[in-house]
Amino acid sequence: MKIYLTSAVALATLAACSNVAGENNFLKETGAVIDGGNFGAATMNNHLTHTGANNLAINLQRRFAAEVDTTVNFAFNSAVLEADAQATLAQQASWIKQFPEIRFKVFGHTDLVGSNAYNRRLGLRRARAVVNYLVSQGVDRSRLQAVVSLGETQPVVATQEMERRNRRTVTEVSGFVKARRDDELNGKYAEIIFREYVASAVPPTTVTDTAVSDDDG
Repeated sequence: MKIYLTSAVALATLAACSNVAGENNFLKETGAVIDGGNFGAATMNNHLTHTGANNLAINLQRRFAAEVDTTVNFAFNSAVLEADAQATLAQQASWIKQFPEIRFKVFGHTDLVGSNAYNRRLGLRRARAVVNYLVSQGVDRSRLQAVVSLGETQPVVATQEMERRNRRTVTEVSGFVKARRDDELNGKYAEIIFREYVASAVPPTTVTDTAVSDDDG
């Protein structure tokens, strides 16, 4: 009887532990903890991870952030794009148009002055202003999304005062343009990889010049 009771207690303990977030991860599908969603979301994360779409999207976001300023700032209580913001967005548009397979999200932010409800609306207006400007620069609107504003919840500088660095939008890679079939999606990022490979190749003249230089030395 003691053995049975001990086993029952042990099973109950394991069951309780399995309900704790982050515990017994080996029992979960790949990506469940990272995704933080339900089973379906984790399954989608598995699919994207195994096909390589996640890694490529992450790499493209890193490159986008390294080559282009992803942030534009705004005047207090304004969603008007100033001259420096327009110049930055023109650069973003030029980069985005190089990758027609990729979708982007624009997140709107505010400083901490004012109510949260008002700031969420203001942040969304800023995100929509950015999307509209990118469209005016030739980017397909279907590839852009002005998301529900993060409002004042993610300040760059934690202050209750007016702070320009907090009044901003951030443009980020969000994934691939929806494909009708998986092989179309595979083809989209395979095309990117091939295009990047060709662009990174050493020009033939450079190889020839190097060879001649070595012979002369």
